Amino acid sequence: MFFSIIIPVYNRPDEIEVLVQSLRKQTYKDFEVILVEDGSSLSCKHVFEKHRLHLQLFYLEQKNSGQGFARNLGIRKSKGDYFVFFDSDCQVPAGYLESLKNAIQSRKLDAHGGPDDAAEAFSPWQKAMNFSMTSLWTTGGIRGNVKDPSRYQARGFNMGFSKEVYQQIGGFIHPNMAEDIEISMRIKKAGFKLELVKEAFVYHRRKNDFFSFIRQGFQFGRNRVFIRRYHPEAVKWVHLLPLLFLLGVLFLPLAVIFSPIIAGIFLMVYVVWTVLVFIAGATQYRSLLVGSLAILTSYGQLFGYGAGVLMEFAKPGK
Repeated sequence: MFFSIIIPVYNRPDEIEVLVQSLRKQTYKDFEVILVEDGSSLSCKHVFEKHRLHLQLFYLEQKNSGQGFARNLGIRKSKGDYFVFFDSDCQVPAGYLESLKNAIQSRKLDAHGGPDDAAEAFSPWQKAMNFSMTSLWTTGGIRGNVKDPSRYQARGFNMGFSKEVYQQIGGFIHPNMAEDIEISMRIKKAGFKLELVKEAFVYHRRKNDFFSFIRQGFQFGRNRVFIRRYHPEAVKWVHLLPLLFLLGVLFLPLAVIFSPIIAGIFLMVYVVWTVLVFIAGATQYRSLLVGSLAILTSYGQLFGYGAGVLMEFAKPGK
């Protein structure tokens, strides 16, 4: 068996139903799927029962330990030569595994990360969230818009690595804070070839409201700084841009008092950025509504990320 698909799940049975349905439609068939229930109170076992005769589908349970350790359990119980990890809120295009298999073989990859996108049927709000998570105008430029695919740091919602990688470096070492970035860096340091495979994309069915989306951005900012515990070089100047964006907005009222000219320049920068976000979002999704919502999600995401970076840097002894 070539692929073992491992999916940690916590109280998301409806999302698992959509994801498993998409996996049943894969054009490449040599794979198994392992669902790891991470101490959920809303079980997805009924989804397993519904689909187990149509897929090589397995269901595991553990006490709530976090997604990183849930993935480790799935790895230990798997039979495949290459592990693929999805989050429960993903939907996988039919050609995903076929494209990934071709990339692994033609590019001699030991590991990969893939991008995410919004399907045409997604709501305007979901498309706006996707824009702010993937655009060059936000942290999406940090996250995956790289010209050199070998510079990519894979994310747990869509990534994978070979059994050989696991046997040499082990699995995820933290339950839920930057465990995907950490293992990506460890894979590369061990000399393995990890690259972005753009064809291996997923549709990311985010269900956040505005405030939970900000909290998610906040956690991502914390994660980036947290990872210095294992890899001190993980934080680069580009990761501080959301913090500068946040501080610029916070200090704008003071600038108005002490230097109206400087305040005017800063305000113009934010106005231009806002207009460009609107144009980019509206153009990408051919919707003025999405463009308008993209302004809201982009400000929220940058504010949350910047605040997370600030809080984690401010922790004593870190």
